[in-house]
Amino acid sequence: MEVRKLSISWQFLIVLVLILQILSALDFDPYRVLGVSRTASQADIKKAYKKLAREWHPDKNKDPGAEDKFIQISKAYEILSNEEKRSNYDQYGDAGENQGYQKQQQQREYRFRHFHENFYFDESFFHFPFNSERRDSIDEKYLLHFSHYVNEVVPDSFKKPYLIKITSDWCFSCIHIEPVWKEVVQELEELGVGIGVVHAGYERRLAHHLGAHSTPSILGIINGKISFFHNAVVRENLRQFVESLLPGNLVEKVTNKNYVRFLSGWQQENKPHVLLFDQMPVVPLLYKLTAFAYKDYLSFGYVHVGFRGTEEMTRQYNINVYAPTLLIFKEHINKPADVIQARGMKKQIIDDFIAQNKYLLAARLTSQKLFHELCPVKRSHRQRKYCVVLLTAETTKLSIPFEAFLSFALANTQDTVRFVHVYSNRQQEFANTLLPDSEVFQGKSAVSILERRNTAGRVVYKTLEDPWTGSESDKFILLGYLDQLRKDPALLSSEAVLPDLTDELAPVFFLRWLYSASDYISDCWDSIVHNNWREMMPLLSLIFSALFILFGTVIVQAFSDSNDERESSPPDKEEAQEKTGKTEPSFTKENSKVPKKGFVEVTELTDVTYTSNLVRLRPGHMNVVLILSNSTKTSLLQKFALEVYTFTGSSCLHFSFLSLDKHREWLEYLLEFAQDAAPIPNQYDKHFMERDYTGYVLALNGHKKYFCLFKPQKTVEEEEAMGSCSDLDSSLHLGESRGKPACGLGSRPIKGKLSKLSLWMERLLEGSLQRFYIPSWPELD
Repeated sequence: MEVRKLSISWQFLIVLVLILQILSALDFDPYRVLGVSRTASQADIKKAYKKLAREWHPDKNKDPGAEDKFIQISKAYEILSNEEKRSNYDQYGDAGENQGYQKQQQQREYRFRHFHENFYFDESFFHFPFNSERRDSIDEKYLLHFSHYVNEVVPDSFKKPYLIKITSDWCFSCIHIEPVWKEVVQELEELGVGIGVVHAGYERRLAHHLGAHSTPSILGIINGKISFFHNAVVRENLRQFVESLLPGNLVEKVTNKNYVRFLSGWQQENKPHVLLFDQMPVVPLLYKLTAFAYKDYLSFGYVHVGFRGTEEMTRQYNINVYAPTLLIFKEHINKPADVIQARGMKKQIIDDFIAQNKYLLAARLTSQKLFHELCPVKRSHRQRKYCVVLLTAETTKLSIPFEAFLSFALANTQDTVRFVHVYSNRQQEFANTLLPDSEVFQGKSAVSILERRNTAGRVVYKTLEDPWTGSESDKFILLGYLDQLRKDPALLSSEAVLPDLTDELAPVFFLRWLYSASDYISDCWDSIVHNNWREMMPLLSLIFSALFILFGTVIVQAFSDSNDERESSPPDKEEAQEKTGKTEPSFTKENSKVPKKGFVEVTELTDVTYTSNLVRLRPGHMNVVLILSNSTKTSLLQKFALEVYTFTGSSCLHFSFLSLDKHREWLEYLLEFAQDAAPIPNQYDKHFMERDYTGYVLALNGHKKYFCLFKPQKTVEEEEAMGSCSDLDSSLHLGESRGKPACGLGSRPIKGKLSKLSLWMERLLEGSLQRFYIPSWPELD
């Protein structure tokens, strides 16, 4: 009983859903959705669609029903913009692909009969594909896997663009775009666009690699670069999206003014040139796709026949203006090498036509890749390919030997022979390998016949004995060699290993870097403007972190320096200020700690400042004290400031000076603890009161009660001055300068006493100086 009730409930639900579907379909009126009349023109329909699409786009309109409304607007425009679908809707009330009421009825009946098999409703309603094995046959044909994408799609995207759809089960929006997708796929695939479908549920790795985090998503791939489609899913928008993927400089617009320059570019570009004559004002997409596929081999131009300024070309090349005409020009610009004309040019016809004319009659070998293509390696006796190489000098105009070689190549009828030429000055190693060691060919052209034996560069060749002048006798000799070569391949008796050709047309490093930077900036801008925030989050996080650290460091440094920095004028180079005990340096040196002030603050060590500057000095701080006298005060302070200026950045160092005239006893008491630095004075020393301590520097650590000692070294001037005094005590320690005031020194020798003070200061900061400890600091009288 319960089973029967459940069956009835299911049947009732099915009927209810079908009734709702029919009512929804009957209620949908594209004219009412767009707000136009049934007699509205295409321009009015397009105008109304653009207005409503901007208003109801889900990214701009946050209304909960905006997405459904936008889908209705897109579907209405899809019907009314297509004359065939619009006619079907006007006649039958439905714009489906199946025309006529009978086919629609048969389709509905078929779907109803198979409802229990796959739980499938009309596409415009919803689709629950519980049976994952039954997928859309069109999508299944283009399904991509990760390995297939990496190994085939990406390399192939350098020859043609790819349009890829990201879909999944349970994707209701995917159902709405399905009719448009099928129509666009059928159209673009015939033009040569690659098509792919990625099922996000089964290929999560590939979907994540493509950057698709929602379904449905449509993206394009060209040259390995991914671009997302962000407009309404309409046939015209998708077509424009594919066209926007292509580079803008693929096809050049050609008129009477520039056609000679365009066709004459074959010598510099080393490519044939293609011209399409058509009445369309814009370049056809098929022609652009062809130009992209063969961009490495040919240059493409387009001539709008109905445009003024093309009559001269049309008349010169005898063009039929009522049908598209394709012309290929090689070395001769006055006459096309090949012509094709057809009202409906298909891709296969154009490809076959282009493939037969990919190279010039006598192409120049500009790279190793081109050499492999023009002169392939011998694979069997039946597949022999010979290359006739003209070795000539580079000229701005066609030389007589080259024109003769070109005419010989044009008259050639052998499929096994290819004619090429090489600029000897650009490919010197290649040319020297084929030319014999003779001065006969110096500055002249030569012709060699060669056959490649392997990809490593091994060839067998035969070089004509005489230089190539282009005379009839030269042509006759060459023709005789080629006829003999068909019968006897052993004619090529010489062997060599050719070096690789340098790529003459490769862009310079700066241009390659510029192109890469431009592509990277374009990718970043596209990602920022159009979305994928998930992809951009790591980059944005890195940028904001760097900015936070930068500005945080600046702010902290500004606050820390605000208490120490003061405005001060630049110090004079030779001016010392004795007032307030401040001395300014004349220059700065490089140091790990940059000085914060423009001067050196030096205080005098007196009984008033003695306790604060030494006895109660904070732990870790040191006071560097200069010993001077009244007569040497100015000169020594100037030199002292210069030597210690680079160390003023350290907040642990303080600088003072001590007057020897006032506090000699205090100094000599300290020096008693430095036995190796100064002898102990005694009452028998007749020079006891004449000992000169000026220039001594003491580094005093008040907390740990030790000091380090710097003693000035004798200079040359000082030794000469000392030599003039006869009553010197030779027993004095090295470095001490004893003498009477009459034997005084000048200002320059006095400054020289502190010449090595900066080195001593570095050792002080390193902690490598000897320390002299004392039990307590004596009082300063």
